[in-house]
Amino acid sequence: METARTVEVARTVEVARTVETVFRIESARIIAGVARIVRDVGIAEELAQDALVAALEQWPESGVPDRPGAWLMATAKHRAIDLVRRRETYARKLAEVGRALEDVPPPEPSGPDDIDDDLLRLIFTVCHPVLPAQARIALTLRLLGGLTTAEIARAVLSTEPAVAQRIVRAKRTLAQAGIPFEVPYGEERAARLSSVLEVIYLIFNEGYAATAGDDLLRPALCEDALRLARVLAALMPAEPEAHGLAALLELQASRTAARTGPNGEPVLLADQNRARWDRLLIRRGLAALLRAGTGPYSVQAAIAACHARAARYEDTDWATIAALYGRLMALTPSPVVELNRAVALSMAEGPAVALEVVDALAAEPALRGYHLLPSVRGDLLARLGRGAEARAEFERAAGLTRNVRERELLLAKAAEAAEAAAAGADEG
Repeated sequence: METARTVEVARTVEVARTVETVFRIESARIIAGVARIVRDVGIAEELAQDALVAALEQWPESGVPDRPGAWLMATAKHRAIDLVRRRETYARKLAEVGRALEDVPPPEPSGPDDIDDDLLRLIFTVCHPVLPAQARIALTLRLLGGLTTAEIARAVLSTEPAVAQRIVRAKRTLAQAGIPFEVPYGEERAARLSSVLEVIYLIFNEGYAATAGDDLLRPALCEDALRLARVLAALMPAEPEAHGLAALLELQASRTAARTGPNGEPVLLADQNRARWDRLLIRRGLAALLRAGTGPYSVQAAIAACHARAARYEDTDWATIAALYGRLMALTPSPVVELNRAVALSMAEGPAVALEVVDALAAEPALRGYHLLPSVRGDLLARLGRGAEARAEFERAAGLTRNVRERELLLAKAAEAAEAAAAGADEG
């Protein structure tokens, strides 16, 4: 009896993990699909959560369906349709939801620049100018990225209470304003472009280097962001920054296979097997870069191109990269950009020069809990032969990160720095 109960508990736990994993991957599509029906992103998120609860209740008994993502989508949509029917008379709403019942998009204006993509609709909806810029970013990362409040706070260098308030207020504002769930046209589309580009960029970043969790990468987020960037570049061919973002994401995504080892451990840029870089994505990225401009994403794409063109790590043109980061600082001043410039300077002019730049960033409030600041400082100190100080910095960085893989890497660096310090003391 006890054995059977243990097996049942283990099965329930395994199914719960499966449900949570599938939901994390599919939640953005589910919310977007439901939002098309209920026209309210806050309610759409609640209905998606209802589908998650239903799966947690039913799958341990019925088993995980063959297409779990489709099951969650269908469950959420059925609940959305039921909600619409309860709110309005069936006859009046049938024309609006009837096509959604068949999982066919409702009729919308068609034209050469029209597009049928629920995720892109969701991004443009939450990037409506009725919301402040910070609220747009926080809400999109929540709905499309599936990030927790804590993860969003770290991604945007803010506090958890501030982010939570932004999300609640943003949902309320969109609902009260009756913002249509659509990809707008003409000038309105162009007006929202910068916000849309920013959230696609942040979603990709969360997939490329997860803020928290057991894995360094979240490939589904990278794939969604890359696809949306491609769609947006095709939708707005005259917008250089749309091509700049597409180029950047193509080039960054080209390294994905080489960024982790056999057991999921991070592999640093200097140690990556460049034969594993995706040459097709690199070609796509370089082609998109030809259509890019001089804006922030285009400059970052140019930096990524410098890495992509280097056959070996030793061939990297660090002087050009440092100069490009200087240009990026002029466009979008940020302590994070300055930290990246310091890394490039360390390779182009030496760690001592870069350490001065990093030390000047120590008082930046935005970097107070940013683990990469002590991580970079630790690397510079290690290269300068200051092993004991480097160990302390790596340990501090490990204490700040919430990603298990990054923490393991940083603690390993701390151990190496401690060994180097001990060896130096013995020689002395």
